Amino acid sequence: MKYAARCGIHCDDCDYREKTNCPGCHEAKGEMFWGQCELAKCSMEKELDHCGQCEDFACDLLKSFAYHEEQGDDGQRIENLRVTRS
Repeated sequence: MKYAARCGIHCDDCDYREKTNCPGCHEAKGEMFWGQCELAKCSMEKELDHCGQCEDFACDLLKSFAYHEEQGDDGQRIENLRVTRS
């Protein structure tokens, strides 16, 4: 996969990756530069590599991240994960 984030973000395209020296949520174990990521925590508790593997895909929590007014990506991360489900 091109992305490392459990939520479907393409880490290579993330503006914060270089600015914050972010290792990605897998390596950071969900403890991100901005605090604990509830999406990463959820997928780790379910022993999933990413949200696309979840039986509740795409849940309200994922949608709230994907469509967040300031940090969202208009659902692109959900589409990235949808590809892994097929």
